[in-house]
Amino acid sequence: MPEITRFYGIVIKMFFGDHSPPHFHSIYGEYNALIGIESLQIIEGDLPNRAEKMVLEWATLYQKDLINIWNSQEFIKLPPLK
Repeated sequence: MPEITRFYGIVIKMFFGDHSPPHFHSIYGEYNALIGIESLQIIEGDLPNRAEKMVLEWATLYQKDLINIWNSQEFIKLPPLK
């Protein structure tokens, strides 16, 4: 599973050929969540509140890029949240 980015101890990854709906994985320590790219909501799993807010802020900034990665299945790294 390619790593898209990493910030503040949070790792964002995406499985190519994974099940619908389009989503990415967010891993923070022992927490793991699947985030819907279109809805920007947690589909499965959980994150601490602060980490969830940062992930959703980052995903809002790069939502179009995430959709392009999902659709093209071409790996690119995206900038971290600053």
